[in-house]
Amino acid sequence: MIRRREFIAGLGSAAWPVVARAQQRSMPVITYLSTRSAESDKSMLSAFRRGLNQLGFEEGRNLAIEYRFADGQYDRVPALVTETVRRGPRVIVFPGTGMGLPPASSWQELQASRIPVVFNTGSDPVAQGLVASFDRPGGNFTGVSTLVSELTGKILSLTRELVPSATKIGIISRGLSSPVAGREEPIQEIDAREAAVTLGMQLSLFRAGSDREIENAFAILTEQRVDAIHVLNAPFFVTRARLIADLASRHKLPATYTRREYTEAGGLMSYGYDVADAYQQLGNYTGRILTGTSPAELPVFQPTRLQLILNLKTAKALGLTIPRNLLALANEVIE
Repeated sequence: MIRRREFIAGLGSAAWPVVARAQQRSMPVITYLSTRSAESDKSMLSAFRRGLNQLGFEEGRNLAIEYRFADGQYDRVPALVTETVRRGPRVIVFPGTGMGLPPASSWQELQASRIPVVFNTGSDPVAQGLVASFDRPGGNFTGVSTLVSELTGKILSLTRELVPSATKIGIISRGLSSPVAGREEPIQEIDAREAAVTLGMQLSLFRAGSDREIENAFAILTEQRVDAIHVLNAPFFVTRARLIADLASRHKLPATYTRREYTEAGGLMSYGYDVADAYQQLGNYTGRILTGTSPAELPVFQPTRLQLILNLKTAKALGLTIPRNLLALANEVIE
């Protein structure tokens, strides 16, 4: 028998769950609107529900959740936003956001709706115009900010430790993360270029927005004889973690990432914020809003716990010996 929660989470971007619709009259309804997929968000949803449980909310008992997934197709997000606002849930939970995702018009639509929005962004929400400040958001938006771009330099440094002979690094980017004022280039790409200069590494950048382009990126970077690859953070890539990890293995390229989903799928190394911690906080904030707290009074949460995860099986397949100092630093080792 399929458990109710698993069934609802597995509906993906299909029609609104029938059970949730039937319960709207008897319990509060929130919308979980993700740019990723039901499959890629499965473990994160568990952490999100734990955060709700901390405030006494349990899906199906005293709370209904409507799930919407864009499956990594960013052009679908504006329509999902419009439909969500029309339905008027008590809270909109919007993980995996960034500048241009959705476009400014959709952000404005969400702000004008006055529906509380709990976001998770890898960019600066003040620079994005989502909140007035981290401490006092001041509107109907609050949530979690991981500022993943700040980790790019550290990841490239760890990549150099992992592959000491690496002098040429390939970067795969979605090309849509927050631009810096006065510069069109996404901030993650800027940080990668600056880190490569500091480390004395040559950088080769490839932007990809489809499965075919991801495959082409690996083929071209292999032809360019890069020593390692780093995949920049993007919801689109997370939904394709297995494809990306398989391509890195097929081309025999050491590859690093910001999310544990990649190492779990067979990727070599990931370094980034504890995703479960961030999503549990999303659930906690959602519960606090449901109990009457204004989002304007909830400071934007910034996770501090970082995770270094290594995949020894992948390292062995690549003929790499992971240095002892990296093994000592690792929070988790997959064997």
